[in-house]
Amino acid sequence: MRSFMKTWIKPGLVLVLMVSVSGCMNTLGSKKGETQADKIKERKTTAVYYDFEDILIPKDLKIVEEATVVVKTPGYTSGLLTLKGRVEKISLFNFFANNMIKDNWTVVSQIKSPVSIIMVFKKSSRWAVITIREQNIYTYVEAGVAPTLEEFPSSGTVEEFEKDIFN
Repeated sequence: MRSFMKTWIKPGLVLVLMVSVSGCMNTLGSKKGETQADKIKERKTTAVYYDFEDILIPKDLKIVEEATVVVKTPGYTSGLLTLKGRVEKISLFNFFANNMIKDNWTVVSQIKSPVSIIMVFKKSSRWAVITIREQNIYTYVEAGVAPTLEEFPSSGTVEEFEKDIFN
């Protein structure tokens, strides 16, 4: 009988203990009420919205503060968001081509050259221009957003608008 205990019961208890401990390990790192789908969704967040609420930016790109100007007023946000990162130019092109459409932008034009890519998008009251260029070890992205001229409260001419803005 003793031989039976040494051979089967002790290894069985060790096995049960290991299974119990490994089952608890899965619940230690989770938040209350968090499901497996929530954990997967949390890990898959690879892009964020910065100043423009409808232009998704890959997390691999970081804002270049000294080259960024964003103006927020009631009714619209416009400006130039400059970013840099170590991301391939073509993957950024694909990212913006897909996500701008998902955010209800209409493609107006796309220009590709060996040096840079320019993408122009439009919504009913705004334009967006995405410029992607590789330089040294970084790829730079500029996302410019401006309202259409019809949206500006000016008396109608571009010259008057420029006078109001730049003077």
